[in-house]
Amino acid sequence: MARRKKIYEGKAKILYEGPEPGTLVQYFKDDATAFNAEKKDVIEGKGVLNNRLSEYFMTGLNSIGVPTHFLKRLNMREQLIRSVEIIPLEVIVRNYAAGTLAKRLGLEEGAALPRPIVEFCLKDDNLGDPLVAEEHIIAFGWASQQDLDDMLALALRVNDFMSGVMFGVGIRLADFKIEIGRVFEGDFQRLIIADEISPDSCRLWDIETGEKLDKDVFRRDLGSLTDAYAEVARRLGIIPVPNQQYTKPTLIN
Repeated sequence: MARRKKIYEGKAKILYEGPEPGTLVQYFKDDATAFNAEKKDVIEGKGVLNNRLSEYFMTGLNSIGVPTHFLKRLNMREQLIRSVEIIPLEVIVRNYAAGTLAKRLGLEEGAALPRPIVEFCLKDDNLGDPLVAEEHIIAFGWASQQDLDDMLALALRVNDFMSGVMFGVGIRLADFKIEIGRVFEGDFQRLIIADEISPDSCRLWDIETGEKLDKDVFRRDLGSLTDAYAEVARRLGIIPVPNQQYTKPTLIN
């Protein structure tokens, strides 16, 4: 196979030139990072799981009319995606107090928030992805007021979809972050969901036990990260339940 041109390499993924204009190939790595890459490891199988999980969520969003960059999964580690102009902001939606929000406001982790809270962070690893206000975003030209309105609407639709899907398999969606990109169609632009949606970018808690099924397992040394991600995939029916055997039904006379 011909060597592909690498467009960009991040902490968890590599983007390659796609087979058609306006497309890219997104490759999921096994690398795990936390605390702005201060903690690093390679977790075998993580990229495969994130590829399948992100495919599941992106396909679901596309099916309900929430536009994403996802076109199709190519193999166990790669997806074909639309090329987009990434807005340099992380959009965070929070349903429960956790992480930096709990620390910043002195909230008890796990406390339900009165309503979903949407926050914006500047995508800049050197600055630690700082929290920014809408005034900063507009003043520095990172996005327009119309962009912000559209981003907020997209983020809340993703939250509705993801919360419902996860609740249906006994998982609480505490929070998540997404990236949004611009695509241009003639003289018009529209915003679509980009990057990935996976346990790397969500906080997922078992509803019954509170067990963490996301990257906090790695951050806090709580066990096997791939076991946690695989549990999410099994509950969603993406991968089979291990050792599941067919049981012949009992006939009732």
